[in-house]
Amino acid sequence: MVAMTMTRKAPQAYRRPILLGASVIAVLLAARLAVGQTASASLWQPPADVRRSDLFFGPWGADHAPDPAATYTFIRPKKGGVNPGVIVRDDRGRVWHVKQPPRNSQGAEGPVEVVLSRVLSAVGYHQPPVYFLPSFRLSDRSGTHVMTGGRFRLEEPTLDAQGPWSWRSNPFVETRPYKGLLAILLVFNSWDLKDSNNTIYEVRQGARIAHWYVVRDLGAALGESARMAPKRNNIERFERQRFITGVSDGLVNFTYHGWQPSLVRHAIAVEDVRWAAALLGALSDRQWQDAFRAGGYPADLTARFVRKIKANIAQAQQLVPGAPQSAQERR
Repeated sequence: MVAMTMTRKAPQAYRRPILLGASVIAVLLAARLAVGQTASASLWQPPADVRRSDLFFGPWGADHAPDPAATYTFIRPKKGGVNPGVIVRDDRGRVWHVKQPPRNSQGAEGPVEVVLSRVLSAVGYHQPPVYFLPSFRLSDRSGTHVMTGGRFRLEEPTLDAQGPWSWRSNPFVETRPYKGLLAILLVFNSWDLKDSNNTIYEVRQGARIAHWYVVRDLGAALGESARMAPKRNNIERFERQRFITGVSDGLVNFTYHGWQPSLVRHAIAVEDVRWAAALLGALSDRQWQDAFRAGGYPADLTARFVRKIKANIAQAQQLVPGAPQSAQERR
């Protein structure tokens, strides 16, 4: 596991993570060296066996999944982000954050988020419990009615969201899992690399406490790369988008027009991209199909997305360390 050790005793300021920036939270986590329990910070851990990973129900399994036949009780509207949604409670008392499709033509994030979450968890990156329902029954003041579904994220009692973490200031900068994570996100043409989409989870595992560094809001992908109203979850735009344009000085050049471009421009080595591609390349055809089925995609659309993703992976696998390359040379 790529990890660091620190001690834990939460000051009052730390208990209010929403008021703190990503860099402040990172400093607080790294600075707690005086008293308390030992904790570890973890971004990635080697998967025991990628081929045995369940990409339909994911790492949390069927028991954590939302019941498509249940009636969900309205708690409050979802706050933050650009997508509509609600927070609801099911008949087992569990609380769910539902992200619904936007009221524009930019494309739904919910299905994309579930797909990427399944893939990231399968190759060793931590993820919270997320699922997809195309529709659900909601009970509110106006009665009971069927609502458009989306991504369902469970408030899991063992996971305590502490706030965001910074791409530039964290314990893993310059490590292979960190660089590999960026490369994997680029395989899916993820363009929203904002710190606010990252979450630190305090994870209680008996007497042990860990801190998971998670890229949580993953829906801005599988489309085109841009900062101003790009199309996401759009197969035509995704198929047209180039992935790698070349290699210079051992660093890979990507087609990326999203947020924080300096994270990926002339920053990720060939070896890191090949490492990420080897992880993704270990997934079977059935696992790719299961990941997209988990996000509610039909078989024909799944086939097109998987074909393009595999082409991106193959391009990454063909990179040669130390050899300058251009996109033209690899056509």
